[in-house]
Amino acid sequence: MALVVQKYGGSSVGSTERLLAVARRLIAAKQRGDHVVAVVSAMGDVTDELLEKALEISDCPPEREMDMLLATGEQVTIALLAMAIHSLGHEAISLTGAQAGIVSDSSHTRARIQEVRTDRVSEALDAGQIVIVAGFQGLTPEGEITTLGRGGSDTTAVAVAAGLGADVCEIYTDVDGVYSADPRIVPNAHKIDVVSYEEMLEMAATGARVLQLRSVEFARNHGVVLHVRSSFNDNPGTIVREADATMEQAIISGVTHDTSEAKVTIRDVPDRPGVAADVFGRLADANVNVDMIIQNVSEHGTTDISFTTPKDDLVRARQAVGRVVADLGARGHTVDESVAKVSLVGAGMKTHPGVAAKMFRALADADVNLDMISTSSIRISCVIDAAQVGTAVRALHTAFGLDEGSVVAEVAPAAAGGAS
Repeated sequence: MALVVQKYGGSSVGSTERLLAVARRLIAAKQRGDHVVAVVSAMGDVTDELLEKALEISDCPPEREMDMLLATGEQVTIALLAMAIHSLGHEAISLTGAQAGIVSDSSHTRARIQEVRTDRVSEALDAGQIVIVAGFQGLTPEGEITTLGRGGSDTTAVAVAAGLGADVCEIYTDVDGVYSADPRIVPNAHKIDVVSYEEMLEMAATGARVLQLRSVEFARNHGVVLHVRSSFNDNPGTIVREADATMEQAIISGVTHDTSEAKVTIRDVPDRPGVAADVFGRLADANVNVDMIIQNVSEHGTTDISFTTPKDDLVRARQAVGRVVADLGARGHTVDESVAKVSLVGAGMKTHPGVAAKMFRALADADVNLDMISTSSIRISCVIDAAQVGTAVRALHTAFGLDEGSVVAEVAPAAAGGAS
């Protein structure tokens, strides 16, 4: 008997027909003898619709009230899915995040899970019920409802799996797994069978939408094996797990892209010690996420500082930067929302020189100009014009041989263990 946590995204539960299909899948797992917990998102585009309604009322609604509003989407799904299971002759119970023991901090709209108290879920499983948990939401120790940010149901599922000691956490979505690039941009992108936590973290951070970044971090920290697969068929998907010597070491695993960020530039900032700490300290205090940072060479005692941030954070970023400009005596700031980030990810970069040069040459040959560059040991990211995303992704996918399949490094087994 296995203990399985299954997560279903909005497209997988987007209609009553799809809810019934999910109910049958959960029942089939239970009939195989497994204990089954399902974590579900809001149906279809419900979260976006609720967000649009809020923005019709206010350009900057209170974050606490946003959480109260957005948390209702998942509650609709869990109740309907439990009803579907009952209608098929099996026992199920629906639980909100709070009822399932998801304890979070108090950062509204982007809360982090602090603890999972699984007593009630375990009791329901012992009673033979299929447990349906609302993803994306938690409860603070003070009793306030919170939400976990976009893709937060993934994190809920992984946290519940870790708390229960589940054998596997299956992430069901509308694609067959993790691909070498977005198939909507690169039609011949291929599915990756197994990928390490390290590579998946970089892919999630640079635009791969299949898994939320924090869910992968949680899985790595707690040793939860993830299986990303389609809710519309029974095909094997992509396994995400700790790297070991049996895994192929791809030089490049995938090409990712992200059009959800904007570039902010502060002009003529005084070039003296402590200024960067002041700027980014204020952004942190305003709960603004910062990705890439560039500071230009100083001229005449001033410099420009540029950074990228999610467009969702732009209102807070503008406010914080406006205060910085006034307090430091900078010339002003600009915001460019027409940028995108394209990235190469692959564990084999650690031992293969020349990847960056090949990437830049491929982009130059495709007439793609680079605005900002950032690297890690297994990732290279470039900020480009958003209008050139498709061109850049296809050029890189072809240049690194991913059209035919992953490029695998020939590494001795003894060296491959910690490399991917």
